[in-house]
Amino acid sequence: MVNTFDWFNKWSGYTPEKIALKDAETGKTLSYAQINNAANSIAFYLKDKHQLGKGDRIAIIAENDLTQVLLFGAAQKMGVILVPINYRLAHAEVEFLLKDSASSLVLYDENCYDVHALKHKATYEPIAPFIHFVDDEGPDFSEQLLEEDPIFILYTSGTTGFPKGTMYTHKMLFWNSINTALSLVISSATKTLNCMPLFHTGGWNVLLTPVLHHGGTIIMFKKFDAEKILDSIVTEKLDLFMGVPTMLKMIAELPKFETTDIGFLNYIIVGGESMPVPLIRKYHDKNVPIRQGYGLTEVGPNLTSLHQNMAEKKQGSIGKPNFYVQLRIVDDEGKDLHRNEPGELWISGPMITPGYWQNHEASQNSIEDGWFKTGDVAIMDDEGFVFIVDRKKHMYISGGENVYPVEVERVLLQHEAISEAVVFGIPHEKWGECGAALIVKGTEISEEEIKTYCLENLAKFKVPSEIHFIDSVPKGDTGKIDRKNMKKAFMIERNLI
Repeated sequence: MVNTFDWFNKWSGYTPEKIALKDAETGKTLSYAQINNAANSIAFYLKDKHQLGKGDRIAIIAENDLTQVLLFGAAQKMGVILVPINYRLAHAEVEFLLKDSASSLVLYDENCYDVHALKHKATYEPIAPFIHFVDDEGPDFSEQLLEEDPIFILYTSGTTGFPKGTMYTHKMLFWNSINTALSLVISSATKTLNCMPLFHTGGWNVLLTPVLHHGGTIIMFKKFDAEKILDSIVTEKLDLFMGVPTMLKMIAELPKFETTDIGFLNYIIVGGESMPVPLIRKYHDKNVPIRQGYGLTEVGPNLTSLHQNMAEKKQGSIGKPNFYVQLRIVDDEGKDLHRNEPGELWISGPMITPGYWQNHEASQNSIEDGWFKTGDVAIMDDEGFVFIVDRKKHMYISGGENVYPVEVERVLLQHEAISEAVVFGIPHEKWGECGAALIVKGTEISEEEIKTYCLENLAKFKVPSEIHFIDSVPKGDTGKIDRKNMKKAFMIERNLI
């Protein structure tokens, strides 16, 4: 039987010399034939040297590079599961993910992460040499895969304080690509860049995998750099670009932005959070339409899209569901609500996850009769446009990174000098939001000591920017922390609202 999930094998037959990938830093390019050959060789290597096969997990701790796409190609052929890990995480956080996923091979970038302090028992191997497999041309490697087989385990911080591994399947990959192409008009002629990190579904699945599925071209950036991104948009004459509002704000603040012509872009896709109207107008003034949307790691991720013609009229809306996406807005009993009534957003379609890795309870709590319960509060207006009115629990977004306060609080409360802690997001000029921590001391501890402790146990973007000591944490009648009023009082006191 033929492996129908092997995209590079197909495109190497149709357009073997077509450039699929280009490294923005070095200028190195890879054709579809080169990627296919390398993916075959890597698959044989992983099988022969490491005895890996379908279902085995390979963790990747690295900055964006072309090699990760080669590994993705190998995973499509042999059925191994890739576990991308944020290289900015603290060692304790990485240890948890490696143990939870039971990854037997860890591929790492020596320039951005030191694996020597990790205690997880696995084979550790530098990722860089894998790029040399592009010089090989061996036989095809093909394993029969099922659509429900995972190709990724994508970890998201959660409201429990512990990360959950979303199983992202070949089926999800396919239907997300179809939904994306129908919404954004992606084809083999599409040329774009990726600067979103590959340890997020946004890096892999907002544009990268849909464009490769359709035979287009991706310019790969290691990370976001406003000036280099703007230059690339112009020199490469891109069709579209995807970023979060913080990125687009930094690009718009460049001195040369005003004099640079980017009006040839079909549009810019915005995700992560709502884009302010003044920033939308800055791009509209340069004849660049803005397409906003909504996505989740567990579902899609490309779920809704707001047409560029409605960017200002429906500012703040996530638009309407993509072609093969169904959504409901329900009350606490799961009953459908009327228009303009706020309720929880539920989503269904062929692109929802089968569940969380080795976490049956979380899977059961999140999926009901084929509907994924997002935890986000939404309304649908009279014209069918959807608005998110409250974020998932108490999450905030700092520089495009999701931060769950309960995860930060869990780490804080493990310190013997801290008896109580409450964390929430507050406005930040550069990053959109940052964390503020209100601490009740058990014994004496300084702000600097707390920040040092946090840096040892949390990724830098999760470390609260502000730390304030208080006498007690107010609680409601049931003993629950009154987060909403605590944050409101904090914001009023500092003239933030």
